[in-house]
Amino acid sequence: MNNKMRIGLKKYISLALLGAFMVGMLYGCGSSDSSGSAKVLYIITDNDDTFRAKLSDAIVSQADSQGVDLTVVESGSSVEDQLDLVESAASDGYTAIILRLADSSTALQMNVASNGLPIVYVNSEPSEEHLTSNEFIFVGSNEEEAGQYQAEYVIDKLGTKAMNIIIFEGEPGHSGTIGRTKAVKYTLKDNNIDYNIVFMDYANWSDTEACDKLNLFMKTGQTFDAVFCNNDTMALGVIESMKQNGLDYSAIPVCGVDATSDGCTSILAGEMAFTVLQNAESQAARAVEAAAALGTGGSITDIEGASDDGLYIWVPFEPVDASNAAQYQ
Repeated sequence: MNNKMRIGLKKYISLALLGAFMVGMLYGCGSSDSSGSAKVLYIITDNDDTFRAKLSDAIVSQADSQGVDLTVVESGSSVEDQLDLVESAASDGYTAIILRLADSSTALQMNVASNGLPIVYVNSEPSEEHLTSNEFIFVGSNEEEAGQYQAEYVIDKLGTKAMNIIIFEGEPGHSGTIGRTKAVKYTLKDNNIDYNIVFMDYANWSDTEACDKLNLFMKTGQTFDAVFCNNDTMALGVIESMKQNGLDYSAIPVCGVDATSDGCTSILAGEMAFTVLQNAESQAARAVEAAAALGTGGSITDIEGASDDGLYIWVPFEPVDASNAAQYQ
């Protein structure tokens, strides 16, 4: 890693695991002197989002439990910094990279810059054309499943009547934003629901943005029957706005994604109606396992959830409502 990167990059330290690591610019997990073992560089953008923080904690924990030497570096949203890190990884002695892309459209650039190291992409899914079997792969959940589960829940709740809906999207270009929103629309359409999107906007995974934007929408005087949010944090912001505006959220289902602790608490309190578990622990376990295998010349063939083409490792989403939210709280 060049001096600029050593000086300019912030380290990521999981608060939950703080006592387990030495304070420094970079840190490792597991034994660093195991002969022939993988040495993995994990590049993250930030941990401002609840799920991203949970995933990073889990990857650190999984590396420790699987005996994988892992170094975590935070690049922020800079594509240039990510490219520098990827390009220098091989010369710095790493055998594989786990990468959360700052921009999902830059996967091809990262592949070229990797100097032959395998890359395990997490959280933000690259286009399939930029994945290569057992070399450049994605570990995660099929984003469209989340939107499908949301829409099916609302249909079960409200029936097949015509409905006005609101959609709060995550960040522009993110695979979760695209897949979840797309699936809400086609699932409603496939079930012959006459729906009208009265408001749709990006809230960038933020409760504050979702709350503020719904408050502005309320000034239009329009009504709505359901709200679909690409994550729980935005859904909680919607609930707050509905409280401020005196709306009955027990009659207007608000759906999120991730099954965060706060989201599940809200469901059990009769506020949010539904969420979808994105299993950070399972994603982390598979990502570390894949990086260890690919980093030592192996394949992902025998890893749970691996696709036959060697491009993906899928971790299923799980629907969560009042009937089972307590187990995820």
